[in-house]
Amino acid sequence: MSDTPDSAVRTYTEQHRAAFLDDLAEWLRIPSVSAQPEHDGDVRRSAEWLSAKLAETGFPVTEIWSTPGAPAVFAEWPSDDPDAPVVLVYGHHDVQPAAREDGWDTDPFEPVIRDGRMYGRGAADDKGQVFFHTLGVRAHLAATGRSTPAVHLKLLVEGEEESGSPHFRALAEQRSARLAADVVIVSDTGMWDEDTPTVCTGMRGLAECEIELHGPGQDIHSGSFGGAVPNPATALARLVAALHDAEGRVTVPGFYDGVAELTGTERALFAELPFDEDAWLRTAASRATAGEAGYSTLERVWARPTAEVNGIGGGYQGAGSKTVIPSSALVKLSFRLVAGQDPDRVQDAVRTWAEAQVPAGIRHRITFAPATRPCLTPLDHPALQAVARAMGKAFEKKVLFTREGGSGPAADLQDVLGAPVLFLGISVPSDGWHGPNEKVELDLLLKGVETTAHLWGELAAVPR
Repeated sequence: MSDTPDSAVRTYTEQHRAAFLDDLAEWLRIPSVSAQPEHDGDVRRSAEWLSAKLAETGFPVTEIWSTPGAPAVFAEWPSDDPDAPVVLVYGHHDVQPAAREDGWDTDPFEPVIRDGRMYGRGAADDKGQVFFHTLGVRAHLAATGRSTPAVHLKLLVEGEEESGSPHFRALAEQRSARLAADVVIVSDTGMWDEDTPTVCTGMRGLAECEIELHGPGQDIHSGSFGGAVPNPATALARLVAALHDAEGRVTVPGFYDGVAELTGTERALFAELPFDEDAWLRTAASRATAGEAGYSTLERVWARPTAEVNGIGGGYQGAGSKTVIPSSALVKLSFRLVAGQDPDRVQDAVRTWAEAQVPAGIRHRITFAPATRPCLTPLDHPALQAVARAMGKAFEKKVLFTREGGSGPAADLQDVLGAPVLFLGISVPSDGWHGPNEKVELDLLLKGVETTAHLWGELAAVPR
C-alpha cells in the first residue's frame, strides 16, 4: 500500500489549482482538430505546447514523435528506484471539430468557467484528462518528499485519436522498445456519474465490413423480368435478416468462439451501479431495449459481442414509384468484440457466412476495414486494484467497476507491449464529448489529480 499522505496531496493540489486551470485553458485555446487539414499547424502547435509544459513539470525527457499524419508527444521520468515498475500513460491531444454555430453558448476554443465547470473543446476529451497527470505527479513528489516518481513514468499522447488513430498501431510497433511498460494507464475514459467513482476494466473491439451485391448489369423492369432473375436487394434483405436468431444471438458460425464469459462477481458489480433504464432509453432516444436474451442492458453493451447494421440501401429511393429490379444493393455492418475474440478469425467467419448467403446469379464483394482488438483486465489484477485504491483515497468513496462499450487504440498498446491496460478517467456523461458545450467538472478534475498522486505509490507497492 502507498504511504502517500492524503492531506498533503489535497493541500498541494488546492494550492496549485488556479495555475493548473490557467495552463489548461491556454492549451484548450489551441484548436488541435486532427480531422481538418486547415488545423494541421494547430495540432503540431498543441504537441509543442504539451512537450514544453511536460519539461516544465519536471520530465527530463520530452520528445515530439512524427507520424505520416499528426505528431504524438512522448515523455519519460525515470524513478531513482531501479526496481520500480514502468508505467505508460496514454491519452490524446487532438480534439473534435467545433464551431459556435454548432450550438455552443461561447467560443469553443475560448474556455470559460461557469458554476464550477470549465467549458471548451477538449476540456474532458481529452486534454483535461491528460493534463491532470502534470499536477498529479508534482503532488506525488511534494507529498512523499521524493525527487523522482515512485514508478518509472512514461507518457504517450497521440494526435490522431479523433481521426481514428490511423497511424497509431505502426507508431507503437516502431517505438515499442521506448514504450515498453509493465502497466498501461489510459486516461481517455470516464466515470459512471458525479457521485459514483468507477474504474473501467475493458473496452470492446471492432470489426467493420461493407457487403455489395450485384445482379443485373443495370436496373431492369420488374414486370418484364421480376420473378425470373435474382434481385440483389431481396438477397441483401435475406442476408441481414439471417444475421440474428430469435434470441438476439449472432448466427455467424464461430462468432462466439473464445468469448470471455461474465463471472458472477462481475454481474453482481454491474448490478450495484445506480442504473435507470428509463433514463438510459431517453438518452438513447429509443422506446425499448433489445438484444441478446439472458443479459441485462449494461451486460449487453459492455460485455457481449454484437452485430449491427449501420447502413443499408439499393434500388430506387426517390419520390413515387419506379418499378425496377435494382442492379445492386449494399449494407454496412459492424461487429463489437469482447475479450477472447480474435478480429481476424471473426472477419474470416463473417466472410464465409456472408458468401454462403449469396444466391446464384449474384456477384458480391466484401470489404473489411482495419480491426480494433478488445481489451480486458481481470478484476483481481493487482494493478487494477491499485487504481481502485488510489481513486478511493481521492474520492473517499467506494469505487465500483464498469466496462466501455466502445472501442479505441488502447488494445493496440496491450497487444504490442504485452502489458495490462488500466483505465483512469474522471469525466462524466454530462460532459458532452464531441457535442456543443463540452465541459469538465472542476472538482472531479482535481480528484483526478489526487488519484494520480496516490497511484504511483500504490503501483510501486504491487508485488511483481
